[in-house]
Amino acid sequence: MLPKLQYISQGATPVMHLMHIESALDAGVSLVQLRLKNSSDELYLDLARRVRTLCNTYGAKLIINDRPLVARDCDADALHLGLTDTPVAEAKNLAPGMLIGGTANTFEHVKQRCAEQVAYIGLGPYCFTSTKEKLSPVLGLEGYQSIITKMKAENLHTPVYAIGGIELNDIASIVNTGVYGIAVSGLITRSSRKEKLVKEINHILYHA
Repeated sequence: MLPKLQYISQGATPVMHLMHIESALDAGVSLVQLRLKNSSDELYLDLARRVRTLCNTYGAKLIINDRPLVARDCDADALHLGLTDTPVAEAKNLAPGMLIGGTANTFEHVKQRCAEQVAYIGLGPYCFTSTKEKLSPVLGLEGYQSIITKMKAENLHTPVYAIGGIELNDIASIVNTGVYGIAVSGLITRSSRKEKLVKEINHILYHA
C-alpha cells in the first residue's frame, strides 16, 4: 500500500515545484503527488520525468495529478483524478495497470469512487485551503467521522486520505476518525524544519 503521508507539490513555476519536491523528499517524504495545473502535456511530462528521477533517487513513490498519458509516459506509480478530470474508466484504458486515486467531497462521491475501484480516495477539504481555486464545502472532523462511519456500514474499505488545509495539531484528531492517511502541501512547503515536521507527522500517522 502507499505511504500514509502524501506531499502535493506547489509552486508558481515548474522549477519551484521541483525545488519544493526535492526539499520534501530530503526531509523524509516517501510519496509525492505532482500537481501542475494549466500547463501543456509536454511541459508536464518534462517535469514529471525529472520528478520521477528524483523520486527514484530517494526511493519514493510518484503520483501524477490529472494527466493519464503523462502518468503512463513518466512511469509514475499512480494517477490522481479530480471529480471533473478524465473519467476513471477512460484513464484505465489510457494508462493500463496504473494505480488510480480519486477525489471525493461527499459520501455519494465516495460510493462512486469505490464503484470505480480506485486504489485510494482523497477526501476533502478538511478546512479552508488557498491551494485550490475551486474549493468544495469543507468537511471538518464531523464530516470525516460521518463519511467513514457510513463507509464501514456499507462495507467500503478503500483507503481514504484526508486533504485540505491540514495543520500539525489537526492530524491526531483526523486519524482518529478512521482515515488511512493525510495529503498536505503548504504544511511542509512552508516549514523551516521540514525533517523534524515529517518525523512528527509520520509518528502520529503510524502510532495514533
